[in-house]
Amino acid sequence: MAFCQRPGANIYWKRDGRDAAPALVLLNSIGTDMDLWDGVLPHLRDRFALLRIDTRGHGGSVAEPGDYSLGMLADDVLAVADAAGFDSFSIAGVSLGGMIGMEVALHAPGRIKKLLPICTSATMDSALWNDRIAKVRGEGMAAIADLAMGRFLSDATEPAIYEAVRRQLLSMDAEGYAGCGAAIRDMDLGDRIAGVTCPTLVVTGSRDTSTPLEGHGEHLLTYIPGAAHVALEAAHLAPLEAPDALAGVITSFLES
Repeated sequence: MAFCQRPGANIYWKRDGRDAAPALVLLNSIGTDMDLWDGVLPHLRDRFALLRIDTRGHGGSVAEPGDYSLGMLADDVLAVADAAGFDSFSIAGVSLGGMIGMEVALHAPGRIKKLLPICTSATMDSALWNDRIAKVRGEGMAAIADLAMGRFLSDATEPAIYEAVRRQLLSMDAEGYAGCGAAIRDMDLGDRIAGVTCPTLVVTGSRDTSTPLEGHGEHLLTYIPGAAHVALEAAHLAPLEAPDALAGVITSFLES
């Protein structure tokens, strides 16, 4: 585990797995940290060199308050990859992590081998996110906890996992959440993702009400050249609801 100093932030990261294996970067959603991947890691450690990163303002990554941009978050990932010794790598990212992954693939196409945008989108409701950012900054994380949890997980989630995610959400830095919310609000991936050149597998969740296939995953499949698709029985935080299935999808795609 280590930190990478960035303008306005200190980014926390961990390297795991086999050093000589193909490199894979795992990115978390807004409102979670790298622990999101805990259930998937046992299936990946023997096959990949793994790099997990707490997004700016999340988990162990301390950041100055303010609005962040998707380009800024992508640059954080590239800087941490440099610090970890990852010259070229694949990316699997959930929600905001998937958005960052797509931005990284556009910023540094020569470095990205394969891309897995998981339960994510290139087009979100900016007015909705503007309202959520204002609410968090004015009233704190408790003001949006019920809304976020309703979108994160389904009734199929184990109660202990649900409570752990809720505790983490309530305890996180409101400014970090708001800053990343601004990156989602202001992102301009839209038709730019037509410039993604690496092999891409879009993963959607059949119980995902936040970024379902309809209107979100299908947009990625339409615009990203040659993108393939897999649907999992999961809500928005697929690594928590379907860790075994997601690990199988990741491994199959990266080793094909």
